[in-house]
Amino acid sequence: MNIANIALGDQPVLLAPMEDVTDPSFRFVCKRFGADMMYTEFVSSDGLIRDTRKTLEKLAVYDYERPIGIQLYGHLTDAMVESAKIVEEAKPDIIDINFGCPVKKIANRGAGSGMMREPDKLVEMTRQIVQAVKLPVTVKTRLGWDEDSKIIVELAERLQDAGIAALTIHGRTRAQLYKGEADWTLIGEVKRNHRMKIPIIGNGDINSAAKAKEMFDRYGVDGIMVGRATYGRPWIFGEIKHYLGTGELLPEPGVAERVELAKMHLAKSVEVKGDKVGILEMRRHFSSYFKALPNFRDTRMTLVTSLDVEELNKTLDYIAIRWDSY
Repeated sequence: MNIANIALGDQPVLLAPMEDVTDPSFRFVCKRFGADMMYTEFVSSDGLIRDTRKTLEKLAVYDYERPIGIQLYGHLTDAMVESAKIVEEAKPDIIDINFGCPVKKIANRGAGSGMMREPDKLVEMTRQIVQAVKLPVTVKTRLGWDEDSKIIVELAERLQDAGIAALTIHGRTRAQLYKGEADWTLIGEVKRNHRMKIPIIGNGDINSAAKAKEMFDRYGVDGIMVGRATYGRPWIFGEIKHYLGTGELLPEPGVAERVELAKMHLAKSVEVKGDKVGILEMRRHFSSYFKALPNFRDTRMTLVTSLDVEELNKTLDYIAIRWDSY
């Protein structure tokens, strides 16, 4: 699969952009497990225009992450175009437009999946962004706003005509949020549409290597994107790619392996963001890496309350010894 001149190989597996999750340290870990392409946390066009420090920090990308995309969201066309030019200066490989985020505070302002209610504006915004930058522009979206407005088949054609280089589709409407099962039927219909020439990437409920293969085989998508299933399981990229290549399921990493991963992740988080912020942002990952361990409450409390790197590393070493046979 190619996005413009970016070669991603056959059946690539992409890391979805996720707010407060896909920061540089998490991307570092996912890349080590074979993510073919990754995205930053999504970036507010309003924040970029206002020079908001936290927003600008999200533009930091590193050569070892490539190919990498920066995803933008917003509801004002002029601001989105101006922001795309700012993003281009950060030198990602791709600019992605977020028309899929269902979060209320974003969608109700008309951004993210809120744009699905205004398809003409959505397409025109996309067209202007494509014309304003030299980098490939891609889009991530949903099936529609609700059950009565699943517009993705027609919208996909219009977005292709607007000049995008690839389209990622999440198999839910905005009204569904993340409830129920993702419906890939319309994703498959978009892919089978003889008018569609750009890569189609499927997203939604891919939580295992077997599910990934099923989606490739049943719907013929060019690539898949994994989001929530990476929480506490960044090794899922390695599992999927191994299974696609060999048909063999890899065993889950043992506790000692997860401890070493958590230590590496912590070190990278602290390196990038400093001790305090780096540790605070690791807390959600600590809980996810070890959530299945029995009698873990007291140890978990240390992981999610300590602000000392040395104490955290000692606690991780203790986990490897205490639960070595689990």
